[in-house]
This record gives sequence, C-alpha cells and structure tokens, in this order.
Amino acid sequence: MAVGILWGVAEPCQRNQRRSLYSMVCIGQAQTVTFDLKPETEQQISLTDLFEVVADDLQTLNDNLLSIVGAENPVLISAAEQIFGAGGKRMRPGLVFLVSRATAELAGLKELTTEHRRLGEIIEMIHTASLIHDDVLDESDMRRGKETVHELFGTRVAVLAGDFMFAQASWYLANLENLEVIKLISQVIKDFASGEIKQASSLFDCDTKLEDYLLKSFYKTASLVAASTKGAAIFSRVETNVTEQMYEFGKNLGLSFQVVDDILDFTQSTEQLGKPAGSDLAKGNLTAPVIFALEKEPRLREIIESEFCEVGSLEEAIEMVREGGGIRRAQELAREKADDAIKNLQCLPRSGFRSALEQMVMYNLERID
Repeated sequence: MAVGILWGVAEPCQRNQRRSLYSMVCIGQAQTVTFDLKPETEQQISLTDLFEVVADDLQTLNDNLLSIVGAENPVLISAAEQIFGAGGKRMRPGLVFLVSRATAELAGLKELTTEHRRLGEIIEMIHTASLIHDDVLDESDMRRGKETVHELFGTRVAVLAGDFMFAQASWYLANLENLEVIKLISQVIKDFASGEIKQASSLFDCDTKLEDYLLKSFYKTASLVAASTKGAAIFSRVETNVTEQMYEFGKNLGLSFQVVDDILDFTQSTEQLGKPAGSDLAKGNLTAPVIFALEKEPRLREIIESEFCEVGSLEEAIEMVREGGGIRRAQELAREKADDAIKNLQCLPRSGFRSALEQMVMYNLERID
C-alpha cells in the first residue's frame, strides 16, 4: 500500500534508506513522493526507536508522573505506583512531544513550552485513569504482566483511584488557562463514558453498523489521541488549519490502532495477547472483523445471537471471522485510516519529528503484516 504526497522543495535529491519511508525530492521541483507502507525488509520498527528524538522529554515525564499525582493518601500513591510502574509504551505523551516539536518548528520555537510538557503529563494521567476503570468494567486481573489496581486494592479503591486521577488531571488542565484546550480535553472524558455506554448497549447486536463501530472506537480510543495531537499544536501557536490537520491525524491514527487491535484479537495467540483470543467477541463486543464477516456468514449471526450457548460455538464463530473475509477487510480499513493519517502530516515541515510520526503509522500496520 502506498500514499502519494506532493511536495515543492529546494533540496538536493535524497533517498531515505528505509523503504517504508521511501522518498525522493529534487531541486526546485514539486514531485509526488510515495510512502510504501509495507517495508521491504523484515526489520521491525520499534517504539523505542520512534521516540528516540523525544527520549529526554519522555524521561522528564516519567520522573514527574508520580509526583504530580499528589501525596494526599498512601493508598492512592500505591495505586499510582502500580499502574505507572507497570511500564507501558507512553505512546500518547510521545505523540504529544513529537507533534509539539514538529509544529514548534513552524512557529519558530526553539524549545518546548511548559504547557507542552504539562499537556503530555495530563494526557498520560487521563489515559491511566481510563485503564484503571476499564479493568474494573472488564474484570481484568492482569495488565502489562502485573496485577491490576482493583485486583490488589479492591473495586472501590480502583474506582476512586481512577476518579482521583481524572480530577487531578482536570485540575492541572484548568491551570493551563487555555480555554480551547480545556474544552478539547474535557470532551475526551465525556467521550470515554459515551463509548462505554454505546458498547454496553450494543452487545451481541448483529445489526451493528460499521459507522457505529467507528464512532464507538473514536469515543474510546481516537478521541484522546486526536486531542493530544491538536492540543500540542495549539500550544505551539500555529495556524488553525495546522491544528485541525493534527486533530485529524490523531483521529485517523487512533482509529487505525483500534482496528489493528481488534484484528489481533483474532489472529494472535492467547500468550501473545495476554488474554483469551476472541475475548471481545465472547463478551458480545462486535468489532470490525466480525461486522465484515457477518455480511457473508448467516450462520455467524445465529451463533452470536445465541450468545454462544452451545459448546464450541465461540470457536466456530472465531473461525468464521478468520475465514469469511472479515480479517482482510478490517486490514483494508486500518490501512485506509493510515493513508489518511499520513496525508494529514503534509502540512508539517520535513524533520526527524515528522518522520517519526510517519513511522508511527507504519509501526501500527506492521503489527498485522
């Protein structure tokens, strides 16, 4: 799959060594540049490599996370240490810093502002709070190889810890004193709840449309990513058209990530997933592969609507999704959103930060290659 991008530049001809970021530009010419989103070699892109250009920013964030949660209650501190100490990819604050630095170049800023850095911390707190609540709703006992907060401290403490982290993030958000960003991030917290309600109200519903799935995925996943990238651009004080493109970039990247995650639920093993394969389907949560497979497999509808009451019916349904074209069409959807995300980055100047953002799109697609 390739994406064509039109540039007008005044640089010597260059060729990126990695085929997944293949590009050529020539002096004084506007030329279509093709990004081949399927790497020629088997060398995988790693998040560590992607975030190398903002490694210092992420280290500062890691150092600050526990201190900004606050020290009012030892149990809350223990809960925060458990979830932050479990590691995690720090993808969302990493995106904040990449977009911050990429857009800062447009604005002539030589260094990130205090607002940029605080935004990364706020985004990670909000994401962490949502994970704590998700684990309660899903009754998950493990995350990133460690026991979840509610498994260690009980459901009551987990709910309150998540609430506290949302509240603390909101306090820091208000202190940024930027009304546009406050509205943007506040909408994300509302979207989380809307997504959970939408999902809970459509379990085992075989009439769920792709548009419904994408809206739910936006609420639960892409909304936070989009707010992260747009907020970063706002604090760089770039033009409105750039901030809107950064919002669309985050939205498309977030949706592509969610579709890939939903594909992996059917294509990876229980060991790779850290949970039983097909677990979303087992709970009645119909994702893109299932919605596509339902168009060609009438028997699949019968099994799902019976809520897998017969022995072996879940395994039969999973096989139908795998063999009925659902995986292939979901892959096409993930790539379509990835194409759109790459196009959204055209407004940024060429830099190592923009290249890292482009490679983030490809990193996601490599998970299903």
